[in-house]
Amino acid sequence: MTDTTAPGPQEVRMVRTGYLAQVQRRRFYSGLTLLVFVLLMVSGFMVADDRNAGGFWEGLHQIGDYPSDVLSEAWEKRADLPGLLAKYVPALIETLNIAAVSTLLGACAGLTLSLLSTRGLARWPRLIPVFRRSMDVLRAIPEIVIALMLIFVLGGGPVPAMIAIALHTAGALGKMFSEVAENADLKPVEGLRSTGANWTQSMWLGVLPQVAPNYLSYALLRFEINIRASAILGFVGAGGLGYELRNSMAWGPGRFDEAAAIFVLLFSSIVFFDQLSSRLRNRVTEGSAP
Repeated sequence: MTDTTAPGPQEVRMVRTGYLAQVQRRRFYSGLTLLVFVLLMVSGFMVADDRNAGGFWEGLHQIGDYPSDVLSEAWEKRADLPGLLAKYVPALIETLNIAAVSTLLGACAGLTLSLLSTRGLARWPRLIPVFRRSMDVLRAIPEIVIALMLIFVLGGGPVPAMIAIALHTAGALGKMFSEVAENADLKPVEGLRSTGANWTQSMWLGVLPQVAPNYLSYALLRFEINIRASAILGFVGAGGLGYELRNSMAWGPGRFDEAAAIFVLLFSSIVFFDQLSSRLRNRVTEGSAP
């Protein structure tokens, strides 16, 4: 027989006391974590402010001076804006080419690394940690660091930026691709192997059809990120719109209208490709849903 005796008042009191103690401990640890976070933020800000050349608070009132100078000069020369936009279209195309090629190369490398580092799919299971640590290293090193090293060796231009972004993309996409591949159904792979298919054929016919929509979605998202990265790397001599923007900003008054035109061109292109990529990703993911 099942004992259906209701707990007594003392048992209820003990359960309530234990529950309140757990709540208090959780609040204490949450408050302690928040306090540590605030202290780290304050100390980090103080260190950064001490190392800042002019001081944060001393220069805070001047934060709008540069944008206002750029906008005022651009408004005075607004009649030249269409011509300036057309002038920097080749630089925009160069930036988009850097982003597209680096995304394609990085996606191919990330695809290979993801399959080689996924349990149940890897061709050499003992080397899974090696491939995973390789992706960690590629993600850990910022693109600008790789680009600066390559510019020192190869000289300025779009090639160092393309290689730098492709390496970082391979590490980032490889990690995301691997997480998707871990959820793939292994039955098609086992069936292909039983018929004598090699590893490449098993991956191509058994795994990629399952993960292709998610892979494409991640690659499109990474393309958006790489457009911004290619523009940023232009500031270190990697070509594209970033290089032209650095030159116009460094020249100072007299070329602020060119800086404004580049800003407009860069912002418009990023918004356009963000919207286009978002629609393509939604179409891919919705089409792959059962």
